[in-house]
Formats: sequence, structure tokens, C-alpha cells
Amino acid sequence: MYSSFFALAACSPTRQELFRRAVVLHVLLVSATVWGALQQTPAAGLQLLGNVLLTAGIVEGAILVGWRLSQMPKSQALEFLLVTPLRPHKVLLSEAFVGLSILGLVTLSGLPLLTLLATCGVIDRLDPLVLLLMPFSWGAITGLGLTVWAYEPVGVRRWGERVMLVLLLLYLLVGVLAGENLRHWLETLPTGIASSILSAFLTFHTHNPFGVMRWWLSNNAVGAWERTVGLELFAIAVILTLLYRASRRLQPHFHERHYQPAVLKDDSARPVVDEQPLRWWAVKRVSEYSGRINLWLAGGFGVMYALYLIAGDAWPAWIGRRVFELCDGAGGVAGLTTGLVVLAAVPAAFQYGLWDSNVQNRCRRLELLLLTRLEAIDYWNAAAAAAWKRGRGYFAVAILLWCAAAISGRSGAMQLASAAAVGVLVWAFYFTLGFRAFARGGRANNVGIGLTVGLPLAAYALYRAGLPAVAEVLPPGELFAAAGGGLSPLSFAAVVLTASLCIVVGRRSLQECDRELRRWYDRACGSKVAG
Repeated sequence: MYSSFFALAACSPTRQELFRRAVVLHVLLVSATVWGALQQTPAAGLQLLGNVLLTAGIVEGAILVGWRLSQMPKSQALEFLLVTPLRPHKVLLSEAFVGLSILGLVTLSGLPLLTLLATCGVIDRLDPLVLLLMPFSWGAITGLGLTVWAYEPVGVRRWGERVMLVLLLLYLLVGVLAGENLRHWLETLPTGIASSILSAFLTFHTHNPFGVMRWWLSNNAVGAWERTVGLELFAIAVILTLLYRASRRLQPHFHERHYQPAVLKDDSARPVVDEQPLRWWAVKRVSEYSGRINLWLAGGFGVMYALYLIAGDAWPAWIGRRVFELCDGAGGVAGLTTGLVVLAAVPAAFQYGLWDSNVQNRCRRLELLLLTRLEAIDYWNAAAAAAWKRGRGYFAVAILLWCAAAISGRSGAMQLASAAAVGVLVWAFYFTLGFRAFARGGRANNVGIGLTVGLPLAAYALYRAGLPAVAEVLPPGELFAAAGGGLSPLSFAAVVLTASLCIVVGRRSLQECDRELRRWYDRACGSKVAG
């Protein structure tokens, strides 16, 4: 049963290309991280290597496992499998095993470099095992967790968001506001309750994946194996639980998406379709999974950091400041706002509003859209409205931090204006290239990953390598320079070049959008039908 799914995945050109790109990116990331780790002290280098590999595993799990499984029920072609003797839960398990296998192979692509480091004595001989196993297991949890979240009914997701909001507030209260003063905060509570809360917080701090990875790399295998094995056994239990839940929710979720009527359960009026239906639909489409939890986290921390900047030396001593000091040392307002603008530009680069998960769905949609009188500007407006809907919250937090920096005297009015202008330009640049990929029928996902992951990592690596002038040529580096110490002549020239590229690429995309879409449709669908 499972062999047919593996055979199909091995023969799929899309899966092959995705696998090759993922392996190349993973090897390049591991190589750059190893090079950066060798430039630091052994302890700091090991921590950098562990954190980067674990983060990469989580991101790769979300892309290789979570994206594929969460998009699968959107295709009505799945109905043919659901009515065969092959049971729905086996379909899900088969696809999940394929995704997990691809994730495992991508993770193993870093083994030669890690083995070389172990052979040279840079890391311990058992370190490659943990540096491969933990990113894979927590990448699998991330991918399967996203799948289960997408499969759950709307009511469950709504209550889940409320629970996550409470946990988020607790995290901001304990981990940020209390910080290093948590013990003093707890002194006002009864001894037993205070000890329990403090113990629970310390356990979470030391036994989460990053904490266990840090503990393993800071100690020998004999002293760290018990905590590591315990965490991995917990990860296996979570993976099995998520697999079971996702497999049981596949068919009900498919029926809810395609056959359950949309019913308003309150007395509010049904939203009115505006005069630009494509834009209305694109905005409505990206609002299904709005990602409010991430925005709440960014917004909550951004508000507290802004208050810290404005308060300055008047910041109360009973409120923690270590987290904010670490943020100051990692780039401060410039670094944080650069990351927020990149997050705001993610939907602009990936074109969530108009892009479909596979060629078949896109062909069916274009088959209707190309028969209408829609023009290129209609597609442009729809994509821009949907991207701004998803990203405007992060941009608002960045503006809040820039204003706080200006009020606190850390930056002047001109620096604030230039940072905001370059931030808008970076967003527009990402959107223009993403729309160009959509109009030409290219893979917006590849363009999005390159813009939102590749360029920031390249800029960071250039800064760490002592080449800030070169880093400021890239769009994230331009924004960091504008929000930090101001634009140099070279970075100002790069800003002018970026603006020129936006204008040229945008005009060309609008001129060729209709023709390119029709050409892509003929090549992807019409030519096959004619043949």
C-alpha cells in the first residue's frame, strides 16, 4: 500500500525539484553556519550550530510536511481515493510517511559536514546524532501540528486561538516582564504555590528543544543523555498523537470544506461583495488562516520593547530588562524592525491571495478568470490587497518601534522617515517580484523563500563576516542601515536601484500579465487537452 505512494512521489517532477532545492539550501545553510561557528569561541560556535540546525528543521518540517498535507484536502481529486477500499486514514498516513521521509533525507544531507567536524575534533563524536535527530523530530512535530490545526473544525480552531492567547500573555508576563525578577514576583505568593510556579517555569526553560540542545552541547554525553532521551521520547509520543488525529480528521475535513454549506450562526449581516470581486475574494481567502497568534506575539513584545525604549533609565527596577538588553545587543530597533518588515513582506512575496497549491487548481481557476474582462491591474490590486491584509500588522509594530526610538532620542526624525520609506520600498520590492512570478506562471514559493529567507540570511552572513558595506546593498541590509546609523552613499545607491527595479519590473508585469497568464495556461492545460 505505502509503496505506491513512495513510487508516485519519486516519479513526481514537482517532488523531485522540491527535494533537490531543499537539499541544496540545507547544505548551503549548514556550510554557512559551520563557517560562522568556526569564527567564534568553541562554546558560542556550538550554540550557534545547534540553534540554526534546530530552527532549520522546524522550518523544513513546516514546508515539506505541513504544507503538503494541509493543502491536500483542497483538491477534490482526493475524493476518488476516499471512495476506494483504501481507507482515508491510510491515505493520510501514506502521504505523511512520504513527507517525513523527504524531511529525513534533507536532514541527513548535513551529515557529511557534521561527520567532518566530529573527525576533526570540533564537536563530540555523538553530537551529530543529536544535531540530526532533534531537528528532524521537531520539524515533524511542526509539520504535523500545522496539519492537525488546518484539519480541525472552525470552532476548535477558535477556542485553540483563545487558549494560545492566554499562554502567550502568560509567556510575555513571566518571560519578559518578570524576567530575571521572577523570583521576587513570586515572593508575594504562598511558598508552595510560588515554588510550583518557579519549578514549572524553570523546567519549561531547560527542557524545551532549544534548552536541551544547549544542555547537550555544553555537557558531555554522559551527563546530558537522560534529558535528551526523555525529550525525544516525548517527541515520538507527540508525533504519534498528531498522526492519529490527522488521519481521523482527513475525511471529515474534506467534507466540511467541499460539501458543508456556509452558514452564519449569528444575526450579523452577510459581508457584502465590493465592486472589485477578485480583490474581495483574495482578501477573504487569506483571512481563513490569518496567523493571529504570530502577530499577537510580535505585537505584544513590540509594545513592551517600545515602552522600555521610551522609559529609558526610568524603567522600574522590579520589571525585568535582560530580554530587552539582549535585543539591544542583537541589533536593537534596527534589527527588530527589519525582521518585522520582512515578516510583513512574506505574503507579498508568496502571493497567498492568488496563488494555488498545485497546477490543477490554478488551471481550473484561470479557466474562469481568463474568460472575464479582468485586466492586469485587477490581478495587481487583488494581490496587493490580500498581501497587505496579512502583513500590515507586522508593519504597524515596526512603525511603533520607530516612533518609540524617535521619542526616546535613539534616532532622529529624518532617520525615522528614511527607515519608514525604505521599509515601504522593501515591501513593494518583494511584492513586485512575487507578482512577476505569479504573472509568468513561475513558482512563487521558490521566489518567496529566496526573498524572505535567502536575502536576510545572506545579509546577516555578510555582516558577521565583517562586510557591512556589501550587506547594505541587499534590501534587508538597506532597511537595517536606514533604521540604524543612516544610509551610506553605497546603500543609498542600492536603494535607488531597488526603487528603479520596482518600477521597471512592475510596469513590465502589468504589460505582460494577461499574455503571460494565457501562455502559461495553454502550456500547462490547453496543450495537454489538444494533444
